[in-house]
Amino acid sequence: MIVRILTEGQFEIPDTLVERLNELDNAVLAALDSGEEQEFKVSLAALLGAVREAGTPVAADFLGASDATLPYADATVEETRALLKSDGLIPG
Repeated sequence: MIVRILTEGQFEIPDTLVERLNELDNAVLAALDSGEEQEFKVSLAALLGAVREAGTPVAADFLGASDATLPYADATVEETRALLKSDGLIPG
C-alpha cells in the first residue's frame, strides 16, 4: 500500500501494518465525531507517526497513485474531513 502524507511525500506500507493503521484511523474518526480537538491532534499524530516509522519513503520521482492520502501534521478538522472516504482515511 502506498500512503501519501500531504507536504511530506509517499510511503510504502507493509501489509502487516494495514490493520494497525485502520485502528489508528478509527481513533481519528472517533475524535472527529466527538469534536475533541486535542484528541484529534493526538490521534492524527499517532497515525502519521506509524506511517513514518514503519513505511519506506517512495522515491520523489515515483509517479504512481497513492492508495490513501493523509493530512499534514497541522491539518485542521475541516481539512481532514475533506480527505475522508466512506471507510475513513485508510482503505479497508
